[in-house]
Amino acid sequence: MEQAATITDEQALIADDFELFDDWREKIEYVLDLGRRLEPLAAADYAEQNKVKGCQSQVWMVAELDPASGRMRIRADSDAFIVKGLITLLLRLYANRRPQEILDNPPEVFERIGLGAHLSPTRANGLHAMIGRIRQLATGFAHGAPVAAAAS
Repeated sequence: MEQAATITDEQALIADDFELFDDWREKIEYVLDLGRRLEPLAAADYAEQNKVKGCQSQVWMVAELDPASGRMRIRADSDAFIVKGLITLLLRLYANRRPQEILDNPPEVFERIGLGAHLSPTRANGLHAMIGRIRQLATGFAHGAPVAAAAS
């Protein structure tokens, strides 16, 4: 699936996807299915310094800034399928975007589709931790952090 031109457009597409389902069981099944399709990280990326703190499950996230395009390449994985699905949604929004665009567009879609209300408190905290990590990486890149700093 091709990414929308803007984060706002991508949020609208995600909301449209969730409107196709009648109940939360179907929506969670969809999130689980997204997680099953997430590509694993390279073995070296499953390092302690790449772990996202504050998640119930283990989550690893890495990012690099493409100097030619100024866009962040974000990759992540988890040991839990529902979290993998949440990662997939976050990557739809934020992978291959410029750092300032990420910082200017919080992920409002999760509230719009009611996902926050249907996740357990620990899963919701993990989602917020992953969002926080993406924003932390974007802030670093927006302020000229070296590419190597993305993995720490």
